[in-house]
Amino acid sequence: MSFNSLGLSDALLKAISKKGYTTPSPIQQKAIPPILEGKDVLASAQTGTGKTAGFTLPILQILSQGQHLRQRPIRALILTPTRELAAQILANIKEYSEFLDIKSTVIFGGVNQNPQVTQLRQGVDILVATPGRLIDLQNQGLISLAKVEILVLDEADRMLDMGFVRDIERIIKVLPVKRQNLMFSATFSKDIKKLAMGILHNPVHVEATPENTTVDAITQIVYPVAKEKKTELIIKLITEGNWKQILVFTRTKQGANKLTESMISAGIKAAAIHGNKGQGARTKALAGFKDGSLTALVATDIAARGLDIPLLPHVVNFELPNIPEDYVHRIGRTGRAGANGEAISLFSPDETVFLRDIEKLVGLKLPVQNIKGFEPDPNASKEPIKQGQGRQQRDSTPKKPKTDTTNRSTNNSFGPRRPSQNNDRRSNR
Repeated sequence: MSFNSLGLSDALLKAISKKGYTTPSPIQQKAIPPILEGKDVLASAQTGTGKTAGFTLPILQILSQGQHLRQRPIRALILTPTRELAAQILANIKEYSEFLDIKSTVIFGGVNQNPQVTQLRQGVDILVATPGRLIDLQNQGLISLAKVEILVLDEADRMLDMGFVRDIERIIKVLPVKRQNLMFSATFSKDIKKLAMGILHNPVHVEATPENTTVDAITQIVYPVAKEKKTELIIKLITEGNWKQILVFTRTKQGANKLTESMISAGIKAAAIHGNKGQGARTKALAGFKDGSLTALVATDIAARGLDIPLLPHVVNFELPNIPEDYVHRIGRTGRAGANGEAISLFSPDETVFLRDIEKLVGLKLPVQNIKGFEPDPNASKEPIKQGQGRQQRDSTPKKPKTDTTNRSTNNSFGPRRPSQNNDRRSNR
């Protein structure tokens, strides 16, 4: 199948061709036709499957064929959990709309709102946003969503995990009732399905890969290692393997900083990216990683969500995630767009429960390789990591205001919210 057979316009086909694409990915083949038909869509797609183009291409076609209003009100709203992902989606929209009369912009927290407001006042057809900044601007009367025709929830599973349910409900409440709804998620939990039931109307279900599976192009390896030797082992792998580009995941921000410092001391050009880093530092680190001036990017799960790094060869789990679905998201950073990749997990005995949960989720017994001199003590404790490093305290969990005990509520009641100036509390992570 070619893009020509999907019913896309000549302007879009020209932009697609310019990017060098000839054959649509499975998720694009399945999602684009029903979206063009105006149907609601619930899609399951892993990272690296081309899902962003799966919804941006048909949205661009629908809007370009519709009536252009002089003031250019927001007609398509795309909600994402993190600012990195929001920026990446906008970049894709800009590329695909090169030969169309479509204007788009992005808003997110962590930066001054004034340039964003200026862009909005000039009129945009497509807005990509993180929920917190969108609500802030809407509460200040600086944005109108009254003309939205299409709503997209991207990385819906991550938005729920970050506690955005109430914000999503607040946003939906001010949108036109009659609209097209698209929801994309890497996994379909009960909470995701519940959210979908309240937003989507008779949706078409599309699935690019079996739920919660890993990409075949990724070679997965588990290295058992004494906990205190993990840093030494990862430095050995990078230096002796002459790795040029490696994305490393830690469970906490403090762990990311400590590992980065050790790498730099060993002569490895590295940078950390997490919620305590300002937007400028995060942008600089990502740019350095992409252009090759940095060898290692050490990240927490939320900070790395949505990163688009072409042909990334290596992903390392310095620490196994305590939520098994995060393993799928992490290693999905490599093996993208048909390229091969390697996902390595450094496993210590206290992570035994995490490893079992991951293997159960993906339906695989992950291959284990021992490296001489780094094996853990066979008598080492297999007690799981303490609760302080577990699900409730991990880096991606948003801090809730003491006065708001319903931040993760899934009901439809909305308490008062005091708008914060130039701040998106959760999307800064």
